[in-house]
Amino acid sequence: MENYSKEIDDIINYRRSVRIYDDEAPYNSEVVRKCIERATLAPNSSNMQLWEFIHVTSPEIKKKLATACFNQLAAKTAKELVVVVVRKDLWKKRAEFNYQKIKENLGDKKPEEYSSREKMALNYYKKVMPFIYFDFLGIFGFIKYIIAVITGIFRPMYRQVTASDIRIVAHKSVGLAAQTFMMSMAAEKYDTCPMEGFDSLRVKKILNLPHSAEINMIIACGIRKPEGIFTERYRVPFNEVYKKI
Repeated sequence: MENYSKEIDDIINYRRSVRIYDDEAPYNSEVVRKCIERATLAPNSSNMQLWEFIHVTSPEIKKKLATACFNQLAAKTAKELVVVVVRKDLWKKRAEFNYQKIKENLGDKKPEEYSSREKMALNYYKKVMPFIYFDFLGIFGFIKYIIAVITGIFRPMYRQVTASDIRIVAHKSVGLAAQTFMMSMAAEKYDTCPMEGFDSLRVKKILNLPHSAEINMIIACGIRKPEGIFTERYRVPFNEVYKKI
């Protein structure tokens, strides 16, 4: 256990936001693909997996994206880019996917043979997910909010039901996947830099993404140059952010 903990510490300490990459260092694009595959195993809300990872290997597309990232050094010098996309618009497809997977796991069991837990799981994707994700011009979200407020007077109630709430939920899940990707890259001694400074409309146009898609972050990938880490890492004192009750 102690050796495993040290390994995790090494990976976390190795990961830095690297802003200048070595164009001559040995580099294997398949490592990045494997790390993206690991990222899809990240925890996410209701297993909806409302994400998409665009692995940019084309020098031409990378150059256009670097411009859309305001020519940040990390984007300009990166060997490749990974664009992490929130696809909340795919909620119906992903809910149906989960529903069918549960049905597959139930095998030849007849509906009357389902346990209460199995029925609840099926209803969760057929009824609860549509209730949470469906909206029309924010109107249904407001109605759900009122229902949540009134119900919450009498018992604990899930209150993040508006369109903006669900958008935040989706971005949190995608952020977990992005972090899983970066930790995986660090384990391979590959480097990354998550970037939030970009023109999202131009990025979506370059990648031919639908209007409903949202860019969570763009991650520069490569092998660091020593000068690519600008400063020593520092954080606010731990006792300012840690509370034990």
